[in-house]
Amino acid sequence: MITDPHCDDVVARATDWAEHDPDDDSARFVKDLVDTAHDDPAARGMLEQMFSGPLTFGTAGLRGEVGPGEHRMNRATVIKATKGLVDWLTARVANPVVVIGCDARHGSHAFAHDAAAVVAAAGGTAILLEEQLPTPVTAFAVRYLNADAGVMVTASHNPPADNGYKVYLGGRIATGDGRGVQLISPADKEIQRAIAAAGPADAIERDYSSVTRADVLEAYLARAGTLGEQGPDKEAKNNLRLVLTPMHGVGGRTAVAALARAGYHDVHLVGAQAYPDPDFPTVSFPNPEEPGALDLAVAAAEKVAADVIIALDPDADRCAVAIPVPDAHTGDTAWTQLSGDETGALLGDWVLSHTTGGGCASSLVSSRWLAAIAKGHGRGHTQTLTGFKWIARSPGIVFGYEEAIGFCCDPEFVRDKDGVCTAVTVANYAATLKQRGAGLVDELNRLRDDYGFYQTRPLTFRVTDLSLIDRTLDRLLDNPPTRLAGSQVVHTHDLSTGYNGLPPTTGLVLFTADNDRVIIRPSGTEPKLKCYLEVVIGNDQPRPGAAAQRRLERIAGDLTAAIGLGH
Repeated sequence: MITDPHCDDVVARATDWAEHDPDDDSARFVKDLVDTAHDDPAARGMLEQMFSGPLTFGTAGLRGEVGPGEHRMNRATVIKATKGLVDWLTARVANPVVVIGCDARHGSHAFAHDAAAVVAAAGGTAILLEEQLPTPVTAFAVRYLNADAGVMVTASHNPPADNGYKVYLGGRIATGDGRGVQLISPADKEIQRAIAAAGPADAIERDYSSVTRADVLEAYLARAGTLGEQGPDKEAKNNLRLVLTPMHGVGGRTAVAALARAGYHDVHLVGAQAYPDPDFPTVSFPNPEEPGALDLAVAAAEKVAADVIIALDPDADRCAVAIPVPDAHTGDTAWTQLSGDETGALLGDWVLSHTTGGGCASSLVSSRWLAAIAKGHGRGHTQTLTGFKWIARSPGIVFGYEEAIGFCCDPEFVRDKDGVCTAVTVANYAATLKQRGAGLVDELNRLRDDYGFYQTRPLTFRVTDLSLIDRTLDRLLDNPPTRLAGSQVVHTHDLSTGYNGLPPTTGLVLFTADNDRVIIRPSGTEPKLKCYLEVVIGNDQPRPGAAAQRRLERIAGDLTAAIGLGH
């Protein structure tokens, strides 16, 4: 038998967890591992992973692999998290009203019901939404029902093994521009402390019989349908053919219904990806931005001669767009996926053109293109920290976006990114252009003619040792590159000291004399150092698109050498 104090500590924590786990199967699994941990290295290794510390509740709530243990998403974790949340709420308001929604991932059904039962038992009003609905429907419900908080059980576009727990605040807790937005600090830290004080999961009361139900989908679809009023006439809408993939997630039914309410009926679902499947069998990673994720959609679009492809991520809060682009030399068309920044520029211009007041917002790492477009419309633009918890609380906005294909086209009703309403807005734009004999690619060219050729690209470095990220950032701050793509670096700013009035965050910004911009920051969810590259090419240059690509490649090469982490 191996004597290992660390193993003994892990075994003790696992034993205690199993004794208080409300799920019998989960408890039995942990107990079996405990019984063999001292003699079986594999069992010991599993316990060390499962009990490496509790999942940390942050501004994204909770997210992790589904399974037993304190470092996993499971019924015990959700019950304790909800008890911490409701205790935090009841310290501020009497009888807090909490809306709970869920997607179709592994565990989502049980987690949502447990969360609602904890709220009800604690004296709150628990409103459980219909299951397997998009995240933006829960965000809508928080504002629509004037709830004090909302819980969405989802891991968005994480791998199939994961699930998560996202929290919105509203009602009497968050008012004004923050009503119905994901929580921010210090609420996350305060709730984390309340979770730690919640006690064992099996001692937390649950009342499933007092949970109330609400059907807000009809109200959400009615609102999404009104966005169709910004679009063209019925004939033009009938002339637009869309291919839609919900990527095995929960957005298909809702998106098709919303598009129909807006007047778009020629919508072709990608059959193999049309219905919820928590294993995401046709994609290696359920994110529309991943290479190959749209292969089935492209095949379907070519078969039916579609005008636009719309791809939702599994919880339908993000939306990717692909369009047919003709080759300038051969005349042949090829399907091209727009970047988040390209879609953000298009949608920002559309929304600003169809509203009479208010400005727009985008994150620090998104393109500066939207700010130029807003200025061209005589409207304001707000730059925020990364994440919709910041973008959506910007005052007086009519549109917001982040480069990671997140778009908010109707902030009055959904104060978060919303792939379904984005799909309707894209359809409006595309149908209007088709009626004029043009397409989205023509509109992109117009925006570049009007505002300059903005081009962005990501550069990512994955690490196995997280300390490498901090050491690399410190080294770059002390000794930043002096030139990028042959242009002198004229400004370096440490984001941890604040930037343009924004709160401090980790990362740095580089500007060159040619107005190139690079932002370097750690990923908030993965062991990656992420770089966001942007160039702006003047309209006076020949073939600005090719010039932009060459410049981005040179910057990427110079930056890779300066960072020194491989690629």
